[in-house]
Amino acid sequence: MKNFIQPGENLTLPAPYDREAGEGALIGAIFGIAQSKVAEGDETVFVRRGAFDIAKTSAQAWTLGAKVYWDDTNKVATTTASGNTLIGAAVAAAANPSSTGSVLLDGTIR
Repeated sequence: MKNFIQPGENLTLPAPYDREAGEGALIGAIFGIAQSKVAEGDETVFVRRGAFDIAKTSAQAWTLGAKVYWDDTNKVATTTASGNTLIGAAVAAAANPSSTGSVLLDGTIR
């Protein structure tokens, strides 16, 4: 197939803001986890599928299977849908308070 580019689970993209390895970012409608430390505007590989422990809104309790959204203002995952972008589902319960949550990213563009 001549028009195939790549599978798309890992994409090299410019970072919309500074990120450490393992931190999430929303690049337009694409959400991914940075594989390495990157400065705003520089390119790095963003992983779009898989289960990750990522920063979450501390004052939330998550249930297994809850929809998880990206709060691009605060740069954290949240279960609050309003004004945020759906990124996946919780693969484990998370306590209130807690700083991280386990999220399954399905790679779907929202």
